[in-house]
Amino acid sequence: MKTKKLFINTKSERYPIIIGKNLLLKISNIFKDNSISFAKCLLVIDKNVPIKTVTKLKNKLKKKQLYTCYIKASEINKNQKTINNITEILLKKKFSRQDCLITVGGGITGDIGGFAASLFKRGIQFINIPTTLLSQVDSSIGGKTGINSKYGKNLIGSFYQPKIVISDIEFLKTLPKREIICGYGEILKHSLIANKKFYNFLTKNFQKILNLQSPFIEKSIHESCKIKKRVVEKDEKEKNLRKTLNFGHTFAHSYEASLGYSKKLNHGEAVILGIKTAIKFCKQNKILKNKEYKSINNHLINSKLPHDLKKYFSIKDLNKIVSFMTIDKKNTSKNINLILLKKIGLPIINRQYSTNKIKLFLNKELIN
Repeated sequence: MKTKKLFINTKSERYPIIIGKNLLLKISNIFKDNSISFAKCLLVIDKNVPIKTVTKLKNKLKKKQLYTCYIKASEINKNQKTINNITEILLKKKFSRQDCLITVGGGITGDIGGFAASLFKRGIQFINIPTTLLSQVDSSIGGKTGINSKYGKNLIGSFYQPKIVISDIEFLKTLPKREIICGYGEILKHSLIANKKFYNFLTKNFQKILNLQSPFIEKSIHESCKIKKRVVEKDEKEKNLRKTLNFGHTFAHSYEASLGYSKKLNHGEAVILGIKTAIKFCKQNKILKNKEYKSINNHLINSKLPHDLKKYFSIKDLNKIVSFMTIDKKNTSKNINLILLKKIGLPIINRQYSTNKIKLFLNKELIN
């Protein structure tokens, strides 16, 4: 596969996304080619990243003054305490704004490291090396950073763009199947909100993509990144169009929070469940035609993606789920703000529904 390069152009930053194989071996040249320089850097690394990978990266950066911070990447640890631990190292080692923080891990690691980088001296250089499919196609693009609190997911954070994103697909070979499915959920979401031709490609080739076959996995990552690139460039701070990237997420975030961010349901699985819930809501409210609903629903079933809400929740969870939906950051009134789908490739922004209407809908989903 030839290395692919996309540029993200926002008002605050212009930076490249590099997609290819064995990129860690070329990282010094990548930095040089993209005019990235620093003397000192802190590596914030997910403990799940293989030691061989970390060693390989450190060897390539041995001319730099290196410090390492390992984190156990989980939604529970995506909190202020972890941020404080990182900024304490930066302060203790006397980092300057010209120095660098590099994250190596999935979306949680990138969110935590990016947020810490945005806070330290009001902004230190930030480089993201995403290691999961989910982070390569979604969270590493667009500059959203943040942490969770007892009140909900990602309610504390900032918009802070990286200097570069390096997506090495060799990382994907070390992932369990559950993590691949997790990332595929975001790829599917991107196709649903922006590109029916890409959706048809996924429907035809989902098995090859889930098995990481070339060139299908590379095309999926690249196309997914292109969709998010277009959205982020038009709306960096999520004032309007960028909200479409939250399709399925209002339900998804409430599902995650209701389970206490446990391993029973990871973010990508929650998004897939959220997509299923959202399209069913659209169909019942005569927003999405039955033919397209069936197509998406069959895609979820045939590709063996999580689609059964009752596997994770029962009617006793209803009030908790709706309660978390009411504090979603997209809400601007007492109503719940949903991103919905009129047809594949055409999302609807800012549809508001009463808490009671959402509760009645979910009540039927959890009973039937």
